[in-house]
Amino acid sequence: MSLLLIGTYTRGSGGIHLVEMDDHTGALEYRHLAAECVNPSFLVVSPDRKSVFTVHETADYKGANTGSVGAFCCDPITGKLTLRNTQSSHGSYPCHITISKSGKHVLVANYGSGTLAVLPVLHEGSLADASCIIQHHGSSVNSSRQEGPHAHSVNLDASNRFALACDLGTDQILIYRFDGTHGALTPSKPAAVAARPGAGPRHLAFHPNGRIAYVINELDSTIAAYRYASADGSLALIDTVSTLPTGFSGASTTAEVVVHPAGKWVYGSNRGHDSIAVFAVNPGSGALRPVGHVSTEGKTPRNFVCHPSGSFLVVGNQESDTLIVFQIDLRTGIPRPTQHRVSVPQPVCVRFL
Repeated sequence: MSLLLIGTYTRGSGGIHLVEMDDHTGALEYRHLAAECVNPSFLVVSPDRKSVFTVHETADYKGANTGSVGAFCCDPITGKLTLRNTQSSHGSYPCHITISKSGKHVLVANYGSGTLAVLPVLHEGSLADASCIIQHHGSSVNSSRQEGPHAHSVNLDASNRFALACDLGTDQILIYRFDGTHGALTPSKPAAVAARPGAGPRHLAFHPNGRIAYVINELDSTIAAYRYASADGSLALIDTVSTLPTGFSGASTTAEVVVHPAGKWVYGSNRGHDSIAVFAVNPGSGALRPVGHVSTEGKTPRNFVCHPSGSFLVVGNQESDTLIVFQIDLRTGIPRPTQHRVSVPQPVCVRFL
């Protein structure tokens, strides 16, 4: 049995929900509201599973034009969450959070203001104020979505030495050296790699071998594969593939990219086409080959995760208020919908506890 924490957008009330999953069958059972809070749209579990940290995606924290980050004590057996404290995210509408391998720092991307912040984790699991704040600058060709910087995610590499931040507004993946002692970010050399104009880099996922990074581009519905050099954090483009089927002409944007634990397949979610796009990974180059598309049987698939065994995908359909389990064919990588599903209001982040 596994426990899943579900981050949501809240409608006046709600917060982080707890769902139980049978590891053998994939069956789901809704448990309870684990923590009441506002717009916990992305969350992360500490390496020791004793803490959970979440963004609160707002622009009004203690009267300031900023969101916040919450630290919760977590019982890894029951999933019960108890608030320790909150701190400013030092930017509006924080939308992504990650944690260092040591568990001593969380890194936050603020979409509205185009800023990153590093917050130290104190010994009892609460958060200190930010030790580092980075302001992005620039814009790109889509005047309605790229009028300024919009930091959409920040990820640490396996060595914990580099942080890669996708900025949808500037069409860049910015590369920073991460100082895990002082909680500081400094631009690397090179300091960024440019996406193609109008792509809108959103989220990034590393291949298990650590040598390939996949970036899903929200605005042009593509996934770009990059060779990753752990010596300096640099990225070199391998290829770019569409997440949409040939001939599709409707409105659609992407949300999440996930690499299968075996490293053989990559998945991306389409909001509008309402599907999971499936790609096979070339074992030599890391390039992607389209395999197919699977309906998510709901509207606006946002975040999704692979079960650690690689046997299941758990998908949150934001506008259908559903969490659905898909069983992965371990020969082809294709996920197939099951009858295992539960209702959760506006699920936007799914994390195994």
